[in-house]
Amino acid sequence: MFVCRQVDITQIDYSHYLPLFFEGLRELDEPYRFLALNGTMDMLEKGGDRPLTCIPHLVIPIKQNLMTRHPTIMCIQMKVLQKLVLTCPYAGEALVPYYRQILTIFNLFATKRDENISDLIIETLYILERHGGEDAFVNIKYMVPTYESCMG
Repeated sequence: MFVCRQVDITQIDYSHYLPLFFEGLRELDEPYRFLALNGTMDMLEKGGDRPLTCIPHLVIPIKQNLMTRHPTIMCIQMKVLQKLVLTCPYAGEALVPYYRQILTIFNLFATKRDENISDLIIETLYILERHGGEDAFVNIKYMVPTYESCMG
């Protein structure tokens, strides 16, 4: 399946559409899940630093997606969070003040037996630490006491 867009994705209003696409990540029904995930990933890949200004508006959808505790939704949200940090300059640092909101669920699942989710949580935390600046580790450790630094 592919999506034919009427407007170039780099020309749309990120502050309006990116939070909507993040909210759509909770959808499990097709084609809504497909559209939300692909739209989000396309916006992150092609957005450069434009998602940076949206971060305060993304925190609530990120938290809501993780709080569903649905494994599929949680995994999708973590992959998208990784993509945001890896593709948008300074997004990792901009997320640090919001760790208390978005990492609460990580502590519950980091030590669960579901290896897929716990491995993805650790991978996500490593990315957040590497790209979050000097305060990232302290803030991650506060929210996930079992976390061990990846920075050596």
